[in-house]
Amino acid sequence: MLVFKFGGASVKDASGIVNLANVVKQYQGNQLLIVVSAMGKTTNALEKLTKSYVDQDEDVHDIFNDIKKYHYTIIEELFEPSNPIFNDVANSFVEIDWMIEEEPHDDYDFIYDQIVSIGELVSTRIVNAYLNKAGLNSQWLDVRGYIHTDNTYREGVVQWDKTKESINKDIPSLLQKGIVVTQGFLGGTSENFTTTLGREGSDYTASIIASCLDAESVTTWKDVPGILNADPKFFEDTVKFDELSYSEAIEMTYYGASVIHPKTIKPLQNANIPLLVKPFTNPGEAGTVIKENGINKFEKPVIILKQNQVLLSISAKDYSFISEDHLSGIFGLFAKSQVKVNMMQTSALSFTVCIDLFEDRFKKLLNGLNQSFRVKYNQGLTLITVRHYSPASLKELTDGKTILLEQVSRNTIQLVVK
Repeated sequence: MLVFKFGGASVKDASGIVNLANVVKQYQGNQLLIVVSAMGKTTNALEKLTKSYVDQDEDVHDIFNDIKKYHYTIIEELFEPSNPIFNDVANSFVEIDWMIEEEPHDDYDFIYDQIVSIGELVSTRIVNAYLNKAGLNSQWLDVRGYIHTDNTYREGVVQWDKTKESINKDIPSLLQKGIVVTQGFLGGTSENFTTTLGREGSDYTASIIASCLDAESVTTWKDVPGILNADPKFFEDTVKFDELSYSEAIEMTYYGASVIHPKTIKPLQNANIPLLVKPFTNPGEAGTVIKENGINKFEKPVIILKQNQVLLSISAKDYSFISEDHLSGIFGLFAKSQVKVNMMQTSALSFTVCIDLFEDRFKKLLNGLNQSFRVKYNQGLTLITVRHYSPASLKELTDGKTILLEQVSRNTIQLVVK
C-alpha cells in the first residue's frame, strides 16, 4: 500500500491535474491513497480573505470571487458543464459565503481554520472527479473524520489512538475497492469543527495516515528533483541528495527546510517507512529517499533561509539577572501565544529570541511580555542556518550583511542577519 502526496504546485492548473492522473496510472495495481494540498497559492489567498473578513475590509467579496474564479477556470478546462463537480465545488465554497455574511465573533485562529480548510476540500473534489473521468476508480474521503485533534486551532495536536482506530476501521476496506483521495493539512475536533495541522502540513497528513496503515512508503511529489542542499530560488548550483537518514532530515526540517513539514519524519521513523521526494514533472527519476540507514553525503553545505524574522530582546524591568523563574514565565507566554522559537540566547540581563512573524500571535505575545518585562525588537530579518559549513561558505553568505546574532556548534551555524 502506497501513500502519495501532491502539493499545491503540482495541481495549480488543469495540466497539473492531468499530469497527476498520468503519474497515478503508472502505479495501477497498487493500493493507493492520495493526499492533496490546496491548488497553487490558494492557501495564501484564503489567508488574505480571512484577514480581510476579520478586519471587516471592503475587499472581502472581491478576494473571494477571485478565488472562486481561479478554481472554476480549472474545472471548465477539465469537465463538461453537466459534470457534478461544479455543484460539489459550489457547495464547498458556500460554507465561506455563509461565514463572511456574518460579523466575526470567534477567535481568529478558529475562523482561520474554518475558512482556509476549504482550499483542500475543493482541490480534492476536483482531483477525485478527474481521476474517475480518466478511468481510474477513485473515492473522495473527508479526512476530518479520521485525523482527530484537540482544539488548538492552526496547530492541531493529533490524538493518535483515536486517529489510528478511525483510520484502520474504514480505510483498508476502501483501498481494496480503489484509489482513495483525501485532504492534507486538515483534522477535526470532537465537536466536529475543522482544525489545521500547521502551515504546509499536508506532508504530515500523509505521514500520519501511512504510519497508521503501515504503508510500504510515502512519496511526496514536488516541483524540484528531490531534496537539495539549498533553495534553488535563492542559490545557483544546488546539489541533490540521493539519500538522507531520518536523523539528518529531522535536523533539516527543524531548522526550516521547507521541502518537508517538520513533523513529517518522526511517525515514519517510528514505523520504519521510507519517504521519497520525487519530481512530479519527471516521475521516473529517483528523487531522494529518506530512510533509517540513508547515507548522508555532503558535497556542499546545507543552507536554510527563514525570512520575515523578528529578533526580540527581553529583560527584567528592575535590571535583575534573567533567572530560571523569568525564563519559565517567558516560555509560558510563548506557548500561550503559539509562537515558536527558532533561535535563542541568554545573557546576564537579557533573553534574546528569533521567531517567525505572524502578526496576530506576535501582538498577543508582546501584550503578555510587556506586563512584566522590557522588550525591544527588530523586524524584517533573515535567519540563515548552515549545516556542515565551511569558512568559505559562511563568508559568501554573510558578505555585505549585518550579523545581529550568531550561534555556532560542531555541525551547524545560525546567523540572524539584516
